[in-house]
Amino acid sequence: MLKDLLLEPNGIQLYESKHLAGDRIEEHHHQIYQLIYVLEGTGQIILNGNEYYLKQDHVTFIPPLTDHAIVSDKKLTVLVLAFDQQMVDASYQSLFSDSLLEAKLIGLNPFNSSELRQLLRTMLYEQAHQNSYQEMALHIYLSHLLLLLAREDKRTEKADANGLRAERLRDYIDSHYFDWIHAEDLASRLGMSSRHMNTIFKETYQMTPIQYLTEVRIGLAKQMLAETEKDIASICFEVGFESISTFYRTFKNTTEMSPNQYRTKQKQIEHY
Repeated sequence: MLKDLLLEPNGIQLYESKHLAGDRIEEHHHQIYQLIYVLEGTGQIILNGNEYYLKQDHVTFIPPLTDHAIVSDKKLTVLVLAFDQQMVDASYQSLFSDSLLEAKLIGLNPFNSSELRQLLRTMLYEQAHQNSYQEMALHIYLSHLLLLLAREDKRTEKADANGLRAERLRDYIDSHYFDWIHAEDLASRLGMSSRHMNTIFKETYQMTPIQYLTEVRIGLAKQMLAETEKDIASICFEVGFESISTFYRTFKNTTEMSPNQYRTKQKQIEHY
């Protein structure tokens, strides 16, 4: 059964949908895309005749004309993001022919779940506050969200749960090294103690997450010192250090020379 779903003029609509225990939304489909994000509760969603269990932080991706139904076990609250494909930036259109071609349920890891929630909060704010950049902002956040889901869907699940956690933590550091990162914050995202987080990371990579973060930052700083003329203060800022003094101290402890000395040495090597 086709159900019409009216969108805002900008082609994007984000809204809350509440369901009491035992509620059922009968099978239907739309002519637009939907993302259903579970805020709380449990239930089932039926996609093209296949039943999937729903719980908090699950995301269901539903392409146009996909038959789906929802049954609530307990009180089930979801956010529904409805959008027209034409509202997605042209550079992201390939996602629809690759990772986001079919209907699917995506269980996010703790890091991507946190990022997705923040994107949805931001989109709710933009939707509620009219301004001259609202439409542009919503399109940008929607594209970012779809990219996040596509990347998560591409990950290969591993049997070793600790190995998978360590890999996802490493991937998070690789893409967020410029953020202000604390061990406690990383551990809380994984729902474990810092000590346990350090243990499972060291089992895979022979160092703690913060040691790996430092290695990534210093490695990038060395590359920029050797290959660019960027000011050292700019490099310090770009790789995530909060102060020049901390950057100098960490760089020297790692390389046994200052950033200036390292740059000079690399220039000398180039001339030989």
